[in-house]
Amino acid sequence: MGPVTRSLTDSWTLGGVEVPNRVVLAPLAGIGNWFVRLQAKRYGAGLAVSEMVSSHAIHYGNERTCTELLRVHPDERATGPVSFQLFGSDPEIMRSAAARVAELGVDLIDLNMGCPVPKVCKTGAGAALLKDPDRAVAIARAAHEGSGLPVTVKLRPGLRPGDREGVDLAHRLVAEAGIAGLCIHPRHASAQHRGTPNYELARELVEELPVPVLISGGLRDRERVLDVFERTGAAAVLLARGSLGNPWLFEQVLGTREGEPTREEVLDEVDWVLERAVEHLGEGRAARYLRKFYPWYVERLGGDHALQDRLQRSTSTAEARAAFREPVLAAIA
Repeated sequence: MGPVTRSLTDSWTLGGVEVPNRVVLAPLAGIGNWFVRLQAKRYGAGLAVSEMVSSHAIHYGNERTCTELLRVHPDERATGPVSFQLFGSDPEIMRSAAARVAELGVDLIDLNMGCPVPKVCKTGAGAALLKDPDRAVAIARAAHEGSGLPVTVKLRPGLRPGDREGVDLAHRLVAEAGIAGLCIHPRHASAQHRGTPNYELARELVEELPVPVLISGGLRDRERVLDVFERTGAAAVLLARGSLGNPWLFEQVLGTREGEPTREEVLDEVDWVLERAVEHLGEGRAARYLRKFYPWYVERLGGDHALQDRLQRSTSTAEARAAFREPVLAAIA
């Protein structure tokens, strides 16, 4: 029998959950709300993961967290499962939060044990758990027991170059906490998003662990994604920063699109994002919230600093829409 040919378009299962393909929207801190996840699904993502949400905030009923972050749009479920990423350092609080999230009807819970941001690590969460494996295992076990859902974990190899505590923890999470899958971002926490990911280390985990291993980090274009998918043997790839303002990357990776979107396609997508943000937050807050989204689309459109400045000063989505469209009208005139 010859070698089995794998494709990113193949369906697969994660903790018993059917996933229609192997291209996933990664958790994007402060960004991955319901409409960002829905956008990824519209362009082909087989699974979308939420931005990381504080288990502490869920447990204590923080209003913004419970009304804005814990929101699943019905259309998100139409083309594939939804996963919510939680972070925290207390197993019992995680148990409570996971139970609350399960009530939303999500399919999976993902735990962030790799975030290098100091304000997260100083609470004992994120990458700090790499140095506290007993607590990490207890948290993962509590998340599953509280929710009854399959639990996955996102890890880094270690805190600094040469560290391998993340590799050791991965084995313990499978053996002792029964996690359904692992996502590895093979850069050390101290590197954050800099430098070349250690894809060979990812391949090592793929070969050693008896659960699906997903790969994240540095996957910004179709060629890199296909190469890393083949080289590591990962079960799936997670698109993160490369998909910001570029949902067409999902189509390109899945082979349903050749080439880049037209200017009109980009502008239509901007309109869609503006409308969804208003639906999510209301006009006043949406205009402010979207200021972190605008640079991605300005860059894709080849806009200049003047357009960028105008968008950052805009006080309504109507004003932003006009700013995006005005260069097109000027060019036509």
